[in-house]
Amino acid sequence: MNKSETTQSYQQPQSFWLASTRQTDYPKLNEDIRVDVAIIGGGITGITCAWLLKSEGMTVAVIEADRIVQGVTANTTAKITSQHQLIYSKIKQTMSVELAKQYAEANETAIRLISDIVTEHNIDCDFIPQSAYIFTQREGYLQKLVDEAELAKELGIKASFTEDVDLPFKVKGALCYEDQAQFHPRKYLLALAEKIPGDGSHIFEQSRVIDIDDEKQYAVKTDQGHKVLAEKIVMATHYPIYNKAGLYSARIYPDRSYVVAIKAKEPYPGGMYITAEEPGRSLRYQPSEDGELIFVGGEHHKTGQGPDTREHYQALVDFARQNYTVEDIPYRWSTHDCMTLDGVPYVGHFSENTPNFYLATGFGKWGMTNSMVSARIIKDLMLHGQSPWQEVYNPSRKTITASAKTFVVENLNVASQLISGKLTYVPEEVDVERGEAKIVDIDGQKAGVFKDEDGKLHVVDTTCTHLGCELNWNSAERSWDCPCHGSRFTYDGEIIQGPAITPLKKGEELNH
Repeated sequence: MNKSETTQSYQQPQSFWLASTRQTDYPKLNEDIRVDVAIIGGGITGITCAWLLKSEGMTVAVIEADRIVQGVTANTTAKITSQHQLIYSKIKQTMSVELAKQYAEANETAIRLISDIVTEHNIDCDFIPQSAYIFTQREGYLQKLVDEAELAKELGIKASFTEDVDLPFKVKGALCYEDQAQFHPRKYLLALAEKIPGDGSHIFEQSRVIDIDDEKQYAVKTDQGHKVLAEKIVMATHYPIYNKAGLYSARIYPDRSYVVAIKAKEPYPGGMYITAEEPGRSLRYQPSEDGELIFVGGEHHKTGQGPDTREHYQALVDFARQNYTVEDIPYRWSTHDCMTLDGVPYVGHFSENTPNFYLATGFGKWGMTNSMVSARIIKDLMLHGQSPWQEVYNPSRKTITASAKTFVVENLNVASQLISGKLTYVPEEVDVERGEAKIVDIDGQKAGVFKDEDGKLHVVDTTCTHLGCELNWNSAERSWDCPCHGSRFTYDGEIIQGPAITPLKKGEELNH
């Protein structure tokens, strides 16, 4: 997306975090190995957990399907904050004030730990202390912000309500958290990753996990036919790829949101901002070699559902132009968040019956601090058998029953997507323009067809290989997305994002 957005030529969305850092080149798993802990997933949680555990003398192996820190972690807004919308009032209401305090202490501690690591190891990652604000333009939200500010202060956070907010538009009021921060997540994590290999520890890339054998000891199997043998396992794949226990596919739903990075004539005053109400809007700035960028985010919806995804980018561009003199839009990207039923991540033992199998998932929009929290909880559980924050994050927590309504609504939505995909009308002929995709009938079978700019057709089976939901076309990213559990595939059928572990079946390719 450039100064003038047009539909005449397509540009693949690109994350600033990826564009401004080198690509990694860790080896594939090419032999069977043995370690103390196998960590599945090389995002911010997996890398942080591996670094902490190795620091405690354990041998670890990070097993990543693609390249480390290239998935969800590379498509965030990277706010290091304990301000997770109005989470503390919600936890107090659905759980208890004691568990709200656990959550606050965990995330405030995470901010300090990241700051300490950056300082101690002299990591150049654009770490900048900031205040974080939730603002509103509606009278109806003011009391909610005031109440959250009072509760946050009781929980030990430097929080206050203010009407003095330095934004280019008027607001009714805002909730401010002090001593928060922002950073460049890939610069930070690539530096930590360099410290993991060696002394019996490893990072493996392009090694997709396809099965876990748990009969005697854990054997993590990859698509290359090799295994990592380990006494303990950490599932840090964003969305769990293991379906034998926990029913996580029924307890998590995927949500997608968008970011455009703009260069504006006006200087950014500082601070990180997010709206209390819908439509959600998020703002922060980022220094770059080409000058200051402003990240404008928002426009969330369930993955694989909703209108043409290009409309979401355009809505953010329109918002930016209403409030800034936009000189360029060099980057845009989207992110894919896992949402839990009660808004609190699932971190701890995968199930009550798996003492050596650990999980971290469901961070919602707040993975920067919750990833550090997760790594600390898992480390403490492994080494000491307990963590001061384990109760609020417990994946098997009994308080989840308070979210029964959300459970029913989300799973009815999944069922409707399974059914609607099967009943969609299928056209008789392949009639698709260049740069477009359609669901068509080929020899009596339903298939997804994309025609590239050279006129070549790319044909795939549009049944998700995870649990059989019918995929929908994402025009902005040119991908096939699952509206049930969030798996994403390229137009050639390769996996972009799990929980699917098997590519789509490909049809015959026709040249036109």
